[in-house]
Amino acid sequence: MPILTKDEEIKEVLQNSKTVAVIGISNDPSKPSYFVSEVVKSYGFKMYFVNPKYEGQEILGEKVYKSILDIPDEIDIVDVFRRPADVVFTAEEALKKGFKTFWFQPGTYNPEVAEKLSNLGYNVIYDRCMKVECQRLLKK
Repeated sequence: MPILTKDEEIKEVLQNSKTVAVIGISNDPSKPSYFVSEVVKSYGFKMYFVNPKYEGQEILGEKVYKSILDIPDEIDIVDVFRRPADVVFTAEEALKKGFKTFWFQPGTYNPEVAEKLSNLGYNVIYDRCMKVECQRLLKK
């Protein structure tokens, strides 16, 4: 699949996805990874949170995992809240785990990783906030 930029493509991804792995979750309600996840969860997605710093704790009522590889379910969307340089490692783990869409939150985009994942046939979305797109494209 190509890099997705059209509203219809992004809406289709959101409508056909059930599980979201949030990479880089924070327990701080003022951080984007927290408040974005809170809104995305309110749209009915099953959320899985990944951050070694909070492993074993709960954030927004969900267990936090050390690695995406520890998540016991299939992942539809990998939603990334990491520095662009750190996304290389995230993508490597995601490829081992399996997923359908790799979503770079604003400020996390890594063009080399995006191109590699797209060339391997994965959906890639970047420079769009999942919270904003859910609010804009999905009905509650």
